[in-house]
Amino acid sequence: MPQQRTKRCLFGRSHECDVLDRLLGQVRAGGCATLVMRAEAGGGKTALLDYAAERATGFQRARAGGVETEMELAFAGLQQLCAPMLGLLDRLPARQREALQVAFGHGEGPAPDRFLIGLGLLTLLSEAAAEKPLICLVDDASWLDRASLLCLAFAGRRLMAEQVALVITVREQDAAWELAGLPELKVKGIADNEARLLLDTIIPGRLDQQVRDRLVSESRGNPLALLELPHAMTPEELAGGFGLPNTRPVPLRVEQSYRRRLDALPDDTRLLLLAAAADPLGDVPLLWRTIGRLGIAPSAATPAKAAQLLEIGTRVRFRHPLVRSAVYGSASLSDRQRAHRALAESIDPATAPDRRAWHFGQAASGPDETVAKELTRSAVHAKARGGVAAAAAFLQRATELTPEAGDRGVRALAAAQAKFDAAALDTACELLSVADTCPLDALPHARLERLRAELAFLRGHGPDAPPLLLAAARLLVPLDAAQARDTYLEAILAARYAGNVDGQLLATARAARSAPPPPDPPRSADVLLDGVVTRLTEGYVQAAPLLRRALDMSRKERGDLTPNGLMCTLAAMDLWDDRAWEELAHLQVQLAREAGMLSLLPTTLDFLAELYIQSGDTAECQALLDEASTLVTPHSSQPPILSPIVLAAWQGDQAGTCHLFDKIVGDATARGERVAAMLGEYAKAVLNNGLARYDLALTAARHGGEEAAIILASWSLPELIEAAARSDRPDAGLPALERLSECTSASGTDWALGTEARARALLSKGPQAEALYREAIERLGRTRLSAQLARAQLNFGEWLRRENNRCAAREQLRSAYDFFAHMGAAGFAERARRELLATGETLIVSPAPSADRLTAQEMQIARLAASGSSNPEIAAELFISPRTVEWHLGKVFGKLAITSRRQLSGALPQLTPTPV
Repeated sequence: MPQQRTKRCLFGRSHECDVLDRLLGQVRAGGCATLVMRAEAGGGKTALLDYAAERATGFQRARAGGVETEMELAFAGLQQLCAPMLGLLDRLPARQREALQVAFGHGEGPAPDRFLIGLGLLTLLSEAAAEKPLICLVDDASWLDRASLLCLAFAGRRLMAEQVALVITVREQDAAWELAGLPELKVKGIADNEARLLLDTIIPGRLDQQVRDRLVSESRGNPLALLELPHAMTPEELAGGFGLPNTRPVPLRVEQSYRRRLDALPDDTRLLLLAAAADPLGDVPLLWRTIGRLGIAPSAATPAKAAQLLEIGTRVRFRHPLVRSAVYGSASLSDRQRAHRALAESIDPATAPDRRAWHFGQAASGPDETVAKELTRSAVHAKARGGVAAAAAFLQRATELTPEAGDRGVRALAAAQAKFDAAALDTACELLSVADTCPLDALPHARLERLRAELAFLRGHGPDAPPLLLAAARLLVPLDAAQARDTYLEAILAARYAGNVDGQLLATARAARSAPPPPDPPRSADVLLDGVVTRLTEGYVQAAPLLRRALDMSRKERGDLTPNGLMCTLAAMDLWDDRAWEELAHLQVQLAREAGMLSLLPTTLDFLAELYIQSGDTAECQALLDEASTLVTPHSSQPPILSPIVLAAWQGDQAGTCHLFDKIVGDATARGERVAAMLGEYAKAVLNNGLARYDLALTAARHGGEEAAIILASWSLPELIEAAARSDRPDAGLPALERLSECTSASGTDWALGTEARARALLSKGPQAEALYREAIERLGRTRLSAQLARAQLNFGEWLRRENNRCAAREQLRSAYDFFAHMGAAGFAERARRELLATGETLIVSPAPSADRLTAQEMQIARLAASGSSNPEIAAELFISPRTVEWHLGKVFGKLAITSRRQLSGALPQLTPTPV
């Protein structure tokens, strides 16, 4: 009966209820499900969650709700959700258990890896669901702290074999980009006829027809507005329509309705509600202790319960998030401060010192050095737990409460740096302005100028940032040699993005020669600076040994995430060192994720995605780009993500490449970011070589490689040489081959020498060409860059076919075709297909995914299992649960027609192209 009553009372929600019923049925049948419901405030999200909770018979239930006042407290939302499951922590692997304990403040330890926390959450849900199905309900997720939201999204994307239903609601106007890609249901307003029926059930007595129509029209199908607005109208207004139209947006009108109901409550009841609103965890004992300090009797809760605004059971719960918002928003500042102070004094400093400090910070009515110091200490704790945004919030409030100008400037500078790291650039600028008005010593002042320059770089990536960074570096020279050298390297990175416009990159490198000498022994960043300066002022050959040494040192140090780390990854790419590129790019992404440094994470993801393109793993590349795209919105100040252009080019997507070139490269060029245009030209060269439009490829490659001083400009040279050879203009490729050979010979890696051998083969004839092609295939076969290997096989196959060696040509062309088709490189695959047909091939089996073919994730799991990794080890490696690993392996065994792990190693090699 309760289930039927719930469903009948949700007017106009039959579709949404059916979706939730199917979701629960899917989980009951042994599956899993994630759903994000998006609706405007008052649109019925909470009612639908209540419906799901009541319909989930036989399920365990966990619930959490976002609260605006707790958005900056890292992992507060996750702690709410996991509270019923904490007894299962002992079942988790040690590192995951410890990470969750540190994140929840129940243990001490180093800063936990945020992805390890996400994996711990996933395993905890899996363990809970092992007993019986679990439903997790999260309301107003966009008001959760960001760390919790990221972990929930992480788990939601990886639920596969667990009997878990995860239902999340967000407000329609909130971006909630962290949830992008999860299944979504847009909850619209209810139809007019359903709205009229709903009004008839809640309004006793007569309702004027015109009033009914006005209420239906103004509510715009918002269920909460229909339920609440009539309570704010007199019987005369309802019966005769004497009220004036209200033009405010629906959510504000609904909130105003709640405020009117609050006005009718006793003062003690309103103060009790305020204390409850200020504590989003719904801690009942804490509420009773708090109202005791406020001199309020527990009976003061009775009028709030009678007004159906509040429920007090095992947890304090408001009828709707807008009630909490109305309670807090309608309270006076002095009452808010009283409530926060009482909460702070009621919290045990030994168990929740950060939350206690936060409430004391909100309670302060003016400058208070004691509270400011406590907030500063809590900022350190928050950052250690992985919450950069939380640390920034603590520091910002500490700045506001600091009485002494010098201390205020130092804290404002620290807060600005934390906001910069969290990509809150506008707030960082405001805090920097505060610091700028305070008396600062020489070193903090120099750091301020450096941060100002870094903000200019992150906002524009144009020609304005390098001079500012150079000026900051000069200020740091007599104060902190290491920071000065790091800032010079940042200036070069900024100039690299801007391009060598008017020789700015070269001028910046020359200015960096004045950096103070490195310490003894030098850091990897010191060697890197010397190497990059040498690369730009003296040439590639002279710089290669220094750059190689810097890469070796950086891989051993595994240091902190800095812009220097990005330059190191760029140096690995420039040095044609695929192994260093892979290791450093993975490290930079890991460090950015762990620290929550959103200012650098998009670029690190971009560099790693480019590696996967060159490796042919477009699925993994797309996953990284999807993550990066949620961080770089059209309205953000983040640098553009450029790998999508290269990916579209490799896939032969002419329309997509041109669109991205016009959109991303066009915008970047308008801001003065020359490097974006050069990478775009490289992408166009790849596209046109794949589509066999060699004249266009030649033109684009010339533009992409015209500035030799730009790091990575040499990538366009092989494209230029292939285009020149295929368009019967070998003379156009000879100067490019000379430039390429200078770099590749100095590099000496298999990637470099294999690329040079392929380029020389394209411009050679007879036995010499054949020997060079075989050298290219042998060397590239030893690298991570399988897409480059397939290019060499395609070129060799084309050459063999023209030499009338059709049998040998088929072998090369089949391997190239299979790889390109699997990669989705349609242009290159079509080139290989045409050549295969020209050799007399009659049947070309498409490698498109089918029932007997492994997905990318299945292949990863199978390879790890074949190498001897256990299910928990595979789960930790791939950030999924052990149960999901077991589920995937069952599918792998079925597709490969095998029955044990021992058979995997023999079955897997047949699924991948074998280098000749």
